[in-house]
Amino acid sequence: MIPRKAVLVTGADLADAALALLRDYEVIYAGKAPTEDDIVALCRRHDPVAIIVRYGQVGAAAMAAAPSLKVISKHGSGTDTIDKTAAAARGIPVVAAAGANAAAVAEHALALLLACAKSVVALDARMHAGHWDKATHKSVELEGRTVGLIGLGAIGLRFARMADAMGLRVLGFDPYAKDLPPYVQRADLPTIWREADAISLHCPLTADNAKLLNAQTLAACKPGVIIVNTARGGLIDEPALLAAIRSGQVASAGLDSFAVEPMSAPHPFHGERRITLSPHIGGVTADAYVKMGVAAARNALAVLNG
Repeated sequence: MIPRKAVLVTGADLADAALALLRDYEVIYAGKAPTEDDIVALCRRHDPVAIIVRYGQVGAAAMAAAPSLKVISKHGSGTDTIDKTAAAARGIPVVAAAGANAAAVAEHALALLLACAKSVVALDARMHAGHWDKATHKSVELEGRTVGLIGLGAIGLRFARMADAMGLRVLGFDPYAKDLPPYVQRADLPTIWREADAISLHCPLTADNAKLLNAQTLAACKPGVIIVNTARGGLIDEPALLAAIRSGQVASAGLDSFAVEPMSAPHPFHGERRITLSPHIGGVTADAYVKMGVAAARNALAVLNG
């Protein structure tokens, strides 16, 4: 009997619908939080023809340890955990499940924006402590205000549609986006810094935009701006954001991604009542789990089957 070729999943599981697509392959799991060394060791042991990337880093060493590797498929849209230069040098395509988690992430970004504007977390804590702040608290009304979106891919455009439905003016920056819908006004970054009451990040992390939000750009923003990040933590200079929060230049922030993940404890953000945190779960819903798994499997098979 000819042994089945292996597909390595850098995670502990994959949706049943995705596994059904991969039924002709032996699926190997790397576990919930694989290190780069774990992934290299599994590549050396199983020589996979495909890697489906959920967690951990897939670098040149992993690729070198898997001479049969034909494709690296991301279980999601962000490919910054994959060494694309090393993959290109070996002729290995890197494919992503673009749009598979767009609804989930856009909804979470909106939830964080609303949590910030309406002080949901702070008011909840006060209520549970027995307080009734109706006479002293005022929330932010979003209708008629301006939101600036950086990144207008599937997630950014879905968020834009929801923001428009709420009566927000939508400014968008994305040098690669074409044929924008009429409710998105194309803008450069200085215009977004100057005019946006809230800024939401929806772009991939690259060498060019690392720490895009830093002391200088945050100082250029409208005083009292709200910052939302469901993209990549490296887009924000975290000490600069914390300083801007404490000075009042940034009114509040809703963050789902961080420079180092998992977030260390203690972390400077801990205890800051105007920062709402979630553990990079914007795209983690039951529906998105299936959509991303199926898309990742299909993308890998498209390459493997030529």
